[in-house]
Amino acid sequence: MSGSYDSIAAAAPGIAMLAAFACAIGGGVLIGKGHDRRKGVLMIVMALVLVANVAIWTL
Repeated sequence: MSGSYDSIAAAAPGIAMLAAFACAIGGGVLIGKGHDRRKGVLMIVMALVLVANVAIWTL
């Protein structure tokens, strides 16, 4: 049973990085188009937190 957990643990950083890129791009679009600046900034902050978490997991 630990084999399935190992594969999930190996995929988690990759999934988190994809989410970080999506949040950063989405936040940039929100800020760039002037729709909702606060939500855009929060999405970029969330992307930075995800990248920091991945750095902690992998080091």
